[in-house]
Amino acid sequence: MADHAAVADGDIDLDRRKFLTKATAATGAVGAVFAVVPFIESWAPSERARAQGAPVELDLAKIDPGQMATTVWRKQPIYVVRRTPDMVARIEGHNADLKDPQSTQSDQPAYARNDQRSRTSEFLVLVGTCTHLGCLPKQRFAAGELYASWPGGFFCPCHGSRFDLAGRVFNGSPASINLRVPPYSYPNPRTLLIGADEKGAA
Repeated sequence: MADHAAVADGDIDLDRRKFLTKATAATGAVGAVFAVVPFIESWAPSERARAQGAPVELDLAKIDPGQMATTVWRKQPIYVVRRTPDMVARIEGHNADLKDPQSTQSDQPAYARNDQRSRTSEFLVLVGTCTHLGCLPKQRFAAGELYASWPGGFFCPCHGSRFDLAGRVFNGSPASINLRVPPYSYPNPRTLLIGADEKGAA
């Protein structure tokens, strides 16, 4: 009888030992997960880092000729226009109507200080805020859309500033300088990288 009781007690102890071992292992695993998650998250850029200017990629193949895509960099709207040959041709011929036709007083990287204000004639990249009071200019790309001699470009609905298809401001506009051009580059023919160029991330 005593031997039977001893065996029963041993069985109970063994069951308890197995339960405690499994419970301890499970608790350790959960603790390990909670410890690892913040560590892994620390590898990713923080929201603050992204807001301060982490570069943004855009797939250029998704923009049809004559259309504009909008993305965000540093909490600013970025306009990317895929200009057609006709749109490029309409950049010329109205320098006398512009406040800063050579962009000498405006903000752009050196590689965008040209009549087209871009690295290539096909793609125009602009900070999409009016240089008057920060409103969002609207696309008015069709020739004659605003008035008979309108070559196409951008119109700010807040106070009437007008910009051509290179983002250059017209005389008579409240804005004093051209739309700004952010730093950008092309890692490959299909990808636009906004916020980083030869000098690195802005």
